[in-house]
Formats: sequence, structure tokens, C-alpha cells
Amino acid sequence: MSRIIVSQFVTLDGVFEDPGGAETFERGGWAFRFERGEEGDRFKLDEVMNADALLLGRVTYAGFAAAWPGREDELGFADKFNSMPKYVVSSTLTDPEWNNSHVVTLDELPGLEGELLVNGSGQLVQSLLERGLVDELRLMVFPTVLGQGRRLFGATPAELPFQLISSTPVGGDGVTILVYRPGTEPEGSVA
Repeated sequence: MSRIIVSQFVTLDGVFEDPGGAETFERGGWAFRFERGEEGDRFKLDEVMNADALLLGRVTYAGFAAAWPGREDELGFADKFNSMPKYVVSSTLTDPEWNNSHVVTLDELPGLEGELLVNGSGQLVQSLLERGLVDELRLMVFPTVLGQGRRLFGATPAELPFQLISSTPVGGDGVTILVYRPGTEPEGSVA
């Protein structure tokens, strides 16, 4: 049984991909203007090191596959990222070339094993949320409003309640890590 963790950089207005978009793979430059400190860096390192596999949409996969295979670092992040299994949800990709990559369908996800980490992949995240397949949502919220760009959460057929598990400020610039798990309707809510 898989456990699906969605982890995203997001602005105060919910943008995770700014104009400039996926084609250039230069989105999210706003995130690097803020100091997330050692604790924020450790959080991102630990989540990759603890994950059993990456779960990606086709567009994010293509960007990662172009950027990561030649990278190295002293912490082992690049080695882990490149060697871990990568599951790509796509109806058009047939022969993924990045090491240890596999094309899957949404219906196959519950049968996969271990902790699957989702980065980027907005369309995939939307589909996972709609199917109730997200086990944990980790948002690294950056204190900026872009006013435009692709928002992480689109329209959903119904309300999707989550419970806050933790809220941790990191760095000195107001970056906060919010961790949520699927929850129930708050008491006193009107259905």
C-alpha cells in the first residue's frame, strides 16, 4: 500500500508555478529569494531521503529528467533523487529514459508500495486530491503574493477538509512549513 505525500513550494496567494511556466522550467524563482534556513533545508533533504519513490506528472518529470541526471552534491540528495524509483502518471509518455522510471496510471497507485513523494505536478495533484489519494500535504509557504500564475488548488467537485498537523517557521524571512492530513468536517459546520 502506498502513502502519497504532496510537497510544494507555494506563495501566500496559492501560486506554485509562476508565469514563465513549465516550458522553461524556470518557475518558482521567487522561492529562492527567501531564506528558509538550515531547518528548511533539512526538511527538504529529509523528505527526499525518507521517500521510497517519486510520483510525478509528465511535465514535471520531463523537467526533472532534463535537470537532475548530471547533478552531484555532498549530501547525497542528487544520488538519491537520481537512483530512487520514479513513477510517472501519463497517457502520452511511453518510454521514460531517466534511470529507474516507470509509467503508471492513477488506478495503479494504490497498489504501489512505500512513501511516494510528489513535487510540482499540478494536474496530478488535482487528480490525487479529487480521488482522495493524498495522505499528507506539505506546503512550504513563502511570504509573497505573485498575483498571477498557476494556483496549486483548482476547482474540486466537493470540499476537501484537511487537519493541520504542524506549523513550523523556518529561516528568517517568514517562510513557514505547514503539514496537513486529510480530516473531517469541523464541528458545527453546515453540510
